Amino acid sequence: RSLGREVYTCNTQLGGTQIMYNNGVSHKTERNDGEGVGRILHWLSYVPALKGGELPILDLGDPWDRDITYTPPPHRNAKSDPRLLLTGEAGNGTLGLFDRGSWDEILQPWAQTVVTGRARLGGIPVGVISVEQRTVEVTLPADPANSDSEAKTVTQAGQVWFPDSAYKTAQVMYDFNKEELPLIILANWRGFSGGMKDMFDQVVKFGAYIVDALTQYNQPIIVYLPPFAELRGGSWVVIDPSINPGKMEMYSDPSARGGVLEPEAIVEIKYRARDIRKTMERLDPEIRDLTGQLAGANTQQEKETIEQRIKSREELLAGVYHQIAVQFAELHDTPVRMKEKGGVRGVIPWAQARRFMYWRLCRKMREIKMSQEILSITPDTEASHLEASLKRWFVEDHGSQPHLWEDDRTVAEWLKDQLDPKAKSVCQDNLRMLRRDALFAKVRGLEADLAQDLCTHLIQRMSAEKRSQVLESMAEMAGTGAAAASGTNEQGEVEEDNKSLSSVEGEANKSGILE
Repeated sequence: RSLGREVYTCNTQLGGTQIMYNNGVSHKTERNDGEGVGRILHWLSYVPALKGGELPILDLGDPWDRDITYTPPPHRNAKSDPRLLLTGEAGNGTLGLFDRGSWDEILQPWAQTVVTGRARLGGIPVGVISVEQRTVEVTLPADPANSDSEAKTVTQAGQVWFPDSAYKTAQVMYDFNKEELPLIILANWRGFSGGMKDMFDQVVKFGAYIVDALTQYNQPIIVYLPPFAELRGGSWVVIDPSINPGKMEMYSDPSARGGVLEPEAIVEIKYRARDIRKTMERLDPEIRDLTGQLAGANTQQEKETIEQRIKSREELLAGVYHQIAVQFAELHDTPVRMKEKGGVRGVIPWAQARRFMYWRLCRKMREIKMSQEILSITPDTEASHLEASLKRWFVEDHGSQPHLWEDDRTVAEWLKDQLDPKAKSVCQDNLRMLRRDALFAKVRGLEADLAQDLCTHLIQRMSAEKRSQVLESMAEMAGTGAAAASGTNEQGEVEEDNKSLSSVEGEANKSGILE
């Protein structure tokens, strides 16, 4: 109306699914209300019934103890659908990482370079973030209110965080954290988009949102580099486990690669043309011979001829030496090297990743539960002390087998029994001692009047028999205290008499009376 003409033909042009679903405002769309209610109930089946409650673990008939049979194409430049890593390929019967039929994708048409959703791993509900390797197209609609506006199609490369996909990643992290779901990230990013428009569209800010979301995450986070994946540049920075060391862990398949710079970039910076020439002069016998001839050349023409031969030889060998240098640089990006440097916690083959992640998640979730029990008693306990306490209690219960602390399944099953408050166990005994010590610490800090009131209140709540025992103990304490006070007074009087006698003797000595 402000333009004085009809602009939009219907409300769906402003708030329909073609707008709200494609821009990430709506997570899902359904054909009718009945299917919408079913979708809501399906979503709720992944979420605990109440805050801090147990995760709804459902047996879908897909056992945790199986291999992953789907394998992506065996080269780094393959552009396959990342969803096949999660679900397997129905056509040939291969199985993916998660339980059959449990994958539920959300925010699908928005920011398609990142794939997000929920799934189950051995029945455990988890949040999932994966990476699109293929190039995607984004259609920006024309605005009917602007006569100069035109619809545009923008191309986005795979394995790259753009402003919209970085924001999508951070948003689902916040959502999964509020739903108290463990998070599994199949990382395969080569970095952030760094063009002028992307910087103007706040890609840096949205990348910082990812760091904030991971810092605040209260559930286990497993970052895994699948087969032939890469983790490079700023993308490594924002999902490094040091962001949330108590919750985050990173693992890798043997064929994956990781490092801030790619091998080509490292060679370009650290092994320039002059360094390659020095290597050739040291290793190639022909160049070494020509260099010697050049030093002994007598005429300018002879020098120029030898220099030309050296140059031709260097050009012939340059490609081979460059390839060797790149291969050497890539050796520093292998999972074995990453583990050696502390970049990843372990190297787990893809086929065994499901089995490993299941028990790792079970262990981490129960460790977090037990840590929360400790923190509810002593809120100031540091994370390192929490882990040390759990390990000490485990060793107390497994005195002859302390090495089992490194076995996730053993620890997970042990913690399951230890979390039962009604069971008699090492952890429950230690928790009771912590509660007792914490209560004593509070009582010791009470003022005298409050302590007296508290003592009276506690005695009133006791049974007659217990009250009688406590009063007798207090009477004995009072009697012992009175006797001690009396003894102290008598001793004081004797000391006073001795002191008086000493003073009299001193005065007598001074006056010579004793003589």
